[in-house]
Amino acid sequence: MTSILKVATCNLNQWALDFDGNLERIMFSIKEAKERGATYRIGPELEVCGYGCEDHFLEQDTFYHCWESMCTILRSDITDGILCDIGMPVMHASVRYNCRVFCLNRKIVAIRPKLFMADDGNYRETRWFTSWKQTSSLQEYVLPPSVQKVTNQSRVPFGIAAITTLDTVCGSETCEELFTPDSPHIPLSLAGVEIMGNGSGSHHQLRKLNQRMELIRGATAKSGGIYLYANQQGCDGGRLYYDGCACIVVNGDIVAQGSQFSVSDVEVVVAAVDLDDVRSYRGACSSRSEQASNAIDVIPRVYIDFHMIPEDPLRMHPTPARSVRYHLPEEEIAYGPACWLWDYLRRSGAGGYFLPLSGSMSMHVTFD
Repeated sequence: MTSILKVATCNLNQWALDFDGNLERIMFSIKEAKERGATYRIGPELEVCGYGCEDHFLEQDTFYHCWESMCTILRSDITDGILCDIGMPVMHASVRYNCRVFCLNRKIVAIRPKLFMADDGNYRETRWFTSWKQTSSLQEYVLPPSVQKVTNQSRVPFGIAAITTLDTVCGSETCEELFTPDSPHIPLSLAGVEIMGNGSGSHHQLRKLNQRMELIRGATAKSGGIYLYANQQGCDGGRLYYDGCACIVVNGDIVAQGSQFSVSDVEVVVAAVDLDDVRSYRGACSSRSEQASNAIDVIPRVYIDFHMIPEDPLRMHPTPARSVRYHLPEEEIAYGPACWLWDYLRRSGAGGYFLPLSGSMSMHVTFD
């Protein structure tokens, strides 16, 4: 009997309000994850509409078009046989939330709202979204009529939950929650979650990746588990550059890492992971087991009849650990602005840049 399965995360170069293009990239990433044998896929934060919509999050049309995209996903066979964690805004009881929507076999399994907003530096999430406060119980979310017709569902669970399959338990946290002192991955892991996803919209700052990787590795080194990090990559229309670097970590070890700077629209990162490695790692720490024995019923559960482990996994072997790949500071300074300029140029439709130089000279750069 084996406990090996494949999981997938991704970097997506989404554009704010480019619903058709964003949808195409999301579906392409799910398709590639399936083709590579993954039974779980997570994407970036607010990937359906793009992270940088700013005050367009205040418009009902943004939510309406997001549900249109979700209908297209659920109407197709793209979610057959793969649990998908998709980021999009959702309005519940007339309150706007930054959410993760779990989909499987053309159905919505659950909707998970964000607990802690990013509201410092370049971020102003509380201008558009409200943090979710009810962590010990689930509410019912009434799906829009258009979605009801596609899925034959009227209500789905809404809140913080552990998604329990027939062979493992999945959970998620969103971007800023990884950076908070009391991160959700702690109670979720103690409640039995073995596969943790994080869909992020984290922009590039010099050496920020080092901090991000330390937090991800620390989370799973202390609590055990499989952690998938997905991120936006590129310029989505504003002045920020999202630097990607999707990764998969098992018990504190990096097993897969995507690019940090790239002009690719879709990059899927897949790894084979062994659930028994997680269980052995956790079981070897008695103090962790003592805490976990009191936390089993703390997090509500959503049960689904789905095997994450494939029926014939005999040829799979766990992806070995590897070293984290960091760019030199000088490389970050060179790659980040260059990739931002490339994205801004191709999205603005301009023919090139006019670069003024010091003195009496100037340079006109065009791109074919």
